[in-house]
Amino acid sequence: MACTALTKGRGLDCNRISGGVKKVFFSVFDEDVSYTYDATNPLEIDAIDWNSTTIYEYVMPLGVASITDTITGSRENGTIFYTPTVNIMLNKLTKEDQNEIKLLAKSKVRIFAELNETLTNGHNVFIALGMSNGMELNAGTMDSGAAFGDRNGYTLTFDGLEPIPFAFLEDYTTAPWDQSGFINEAATFPTTGA
Repeated sequence: MACTALTKGRGLDCNRISGGVKKVFFSVFDEDVSYTYDATNPLEIDAIDWNSTTIYEYVMPLGVASITDTITGSRENGTIFYTPTVNIMLNKLTKEDQNEIKLLAKSKVRIFAELNETLTNGHNVFIALGMSNGMELNAGTMDSGAAFGDRNGYTLTFDGLEPIPFAFLEDYTTAPWDQSGFINEAATFPTTGA
């Protein structure tokens, strides 16, 4: 009996894409959010009940944020798992950011990311990380820089441990988060910085 159920091959993609992350959104993992995967595409989330939960938007400077999902398998044990990692940089040291980073470090979060990559309709691609087990802030630095031209700010690394690869969010209709299956958002959604 075969153990695989491949469904198609892949040719060379003629489209050019852009790398990097535009925005990162955090939601608290233990808040009561439910979600379902698309029946025909098991790695696309097409419904989220936010249960009045807020997500917090962090806009990234160009070229400083990245997402990696590392695949780890063991032939001997017959196991496979995924380690999602999100690296972000925030410019400028502030007491307000210090406090929020301290709170992020105490929290397990789900991370949603808006990529620079676009779909054929021009909409940005959104992905979801840490949906099963959450993501945690496990490394980072707060740097003043030395020379006048050096960066002053934060470098943060979140990681997780998941049974499946990160999921894509179903494409939005006209604006991010307006998908028909996304319901019960908080009054301010997402919440952005002042």
